[in-house]
Amino acid sequence: MKSKSSYSIGEVSKICGLSKKALRHYDKIGIIKPDRSCGNNYRYYSRASLLAVPVIKYYKQMGFKLSEMKDVIERGDYRTLRESFKSKLKELREVEEAVFRNYTSVKDWYDLVLEAESVLLYKVQNVSVKFVEDGSYCFYDQDFEYDYRASIINIEFTNYIESIDNEITGPVIIRFPDYEEKMKGNCQHATVLQKTLKKCDPEKEAHFGGRMMVSAYHIGDHENINQTYERIAQWAEEHNHTLGPEVYERYVVDYWSIQEREKFVTEILMNISEPKK
Repeated sequence: MKSKSSYSIGEVSKICGLSKKALRHYDKIGIIKPDRSCGNNYRYYSRASLLAVPVIKYYKQMGFKLSEMKDVIERGDYRTLRESFKSKLKELREVEEAVFRNYTSVKDWYDLVLEAESVLLYKVQNVSVKFVEDGSYCFYDQDFEYDYRASIINIEFTNYIESIDNEITGPVIIRFPDYEEKMKGNCQHATVLQKTLKKCDPEKEAHFGGRMMVSAYHIGDHENINQTYERIAQWAEEHNHTLGPEVYERYVVDYWSIQEREKFVTEILMNISEPKK
């Protein structure tokens, strides 16, 4: 590019890859002003003005708004630069954290969909023993009335999470104190567990897992979940194990995601004792 003393708006647009509309807007807000305008309203820019365009593009790349750029460019001192960059770093860190929370939420639900699809495809309903990783969960104790939809899509729990300025991710897990009472329809209390995206207050936190547990998937409507409980109880009797008494229902895919109840997937998890001798 040959150097010359002045450039028309068309030349600046072509050389810098910037629309005339953008250049006119920059002129209007005072970021890049033409050195002179003729009576015919033509704009001409000096080489210094021309070289300001890459600087503005770089500030834009860093996430600065035009109003923020103007303040930094006009003052051009170390203090202004330092404070502007410090403020932008704080803002971008907050954006980064928000994006990470969004990504984590979507990834967790995506993994649940894959898990449920595999269970449905291979009809995974056998009772098995597996190690469940220890996890930290926010918990909420409440009455249980066998209304699964209201318990899983839980307004009280949602309001509670908002009240402690947190966000949830992953499957809803409900802990019942006694699996036999749950099967009989006598369970009146339950604890809702779910992972949070922000650090939870230890007083509001419960741990689940960190040990071997018996596991079985239930496919279909929650109203028929006792069928899977009965399979687990039969398996325990055949293998000489003692179950529970606590039981956890982990809702892999449910009302949150689909409306076809026959395609719901729920994992039932119970503590087990060592085989009796």
